[in-house]
Amino acid sequence: MKKKIYIIVGTLTFVLFGIVLFPGLSFSSSEDDEYAAIMEELEEEDKGSETYSVSDPLYYWNKAMFHVNDKLYFWAMKPVASGYKTITPTIVRSGIKNFFYNLGTPVRFVSCLLQGKSEAAGTELGRFMINTTFGVLGFGDLSYLDPKLTPPPDEDFGQTLGIWGIGNGIYLVWPVLGPSTLRDSIGAFSDSFLSPVTYTEPLSVSAGITAFDQINSLSFRLGDYETLKGAALEPYEAFRNAYIQYRVQKIKD
Repeated sequence: MKKKIYIIVGTLTFVLFGIVLFPGLSFSSSEDDEYAAIMEELEEEDKGSETYSVSDPLYYWNKAMFHVNDKLYFWAMKPVASGYKTITPTIVRSGIKNFFYNLGTPVRFVSCLLQGKSEAAGTELGRFMINTTFGVLGFGDLSYLDPKLTPPPDEDFGQTLGIWGIGNGIYLVWPVLGPSTLRDSIGAFSDSFLSPVTYTEPLSVSAGITAFDQINSLSFRLGDYETLKGAALEPYEAFRNAYIQYRVQKIKD
């Protein structure tokens, strides 16, 4: 049960605070589906599950940034996302969500290849071609019409490094971006070079597009973060452990 809570909190933290430090880096819009899949897996592994830890030598810095990000969520992100949700129909927000997920295909495609997952890479490419053409630049997801194009688990370069045997390194909490590790920070930086948004100029426009993607994504999850934070006795430690557990599960996919 404890591990289950860690995974829930970690998943949402990873998604909720994924924003602007690396313009062009946009976390996947399929996190909802992956979250559900992880939860199902945890239901089966609840007994005898392993516990993972991470070195946290920057504890005081990380904890301070955790509180900064927490205030950022309540003072800025949540009000903006709430207002956006009020004035934007669900069908429009879903289309935008599909568009940004489609735009993230290069990151997932290359990561699949680097991990030797050729079948998943082929699925990513097929989905991209169908949704970009018949789905009008990815706003519509028509790939569901072909059962062979069911979305594979999301991949990124941080997971690739983990599969290659590189450990987490130290735990890090970035201002705005949120929880990470040294390995995942390197991975996120590398992924940003594969995102078309990175090459949008000027930089302020690129950052604005990324922020808009995250606000749109957040509009589907309003209320979850504060509920889970309230359930944690020690929020910082709970979110840290949850993030590590979450990434371990992602690498195992």
